[in-house]
Amino acid sequence: MLFAHDTEVALGAAAALVNTQQRGSDELRDLAALEAFVEQWGWTGSRRSDAQELEAVRALRPRLRELWELDEAGVVAQVNRMLRQASALPQLVTHGDWGYHLHATTPQVPLADRMVVEAAMAFVDVVRQQELQRLSVCGADDCEDVLVDLSKNHSRRYCSMSCANRVNVAAFRARRR
Repeated sequence: MLFAHDTEVALGAAAALVNTQQRGSDELRDLAALEAFVEQWGWTGSRRSDAQELEAVRALRPRLRELWELDEAGVVAQVNRMLRQASALPQLVTHGDWGYHLHATTPQVPLADRMVVEAAMAFVDVVRQQELQRLSVCGADDCEDVLVDLSKNHSRRYCSMSCANRVNVAAFRARRR
């Protein structure tokens, strides 16, 4: 395991959140979609389940995407800003099937704030371990999704198998011509 389990989950959730808005579509189109996303990624804590919460979560996407595009100094500045704005206070917690792990907000903090802080804390680990190269944008020309490369040999280039297959089939067909 490259990072602690909670860091890997937070990075995956941040990438998945960013990728809910790509190529002119919005996968967080309504409260039901947000509820499914929250359930899929195991977010705990209080929920308002209203339009304001949905909009606050949607507004996180460009802020988080920026983390994939910045150099180390930029990531550090942005992460520190996110943590300050949310008044983050790291603490050990346990819930569900998880052992002890870090949360930097209380469960009563709004969902969007918890999401941004969890992502920021995960990026703290990425920077500290000098692994920013593990964050990239999909290598397919027609895809702008972000990805977290957790492979042992740092070889992941595509956000999904469908993008990898599409690129490989196109290269195969080009060679055959």
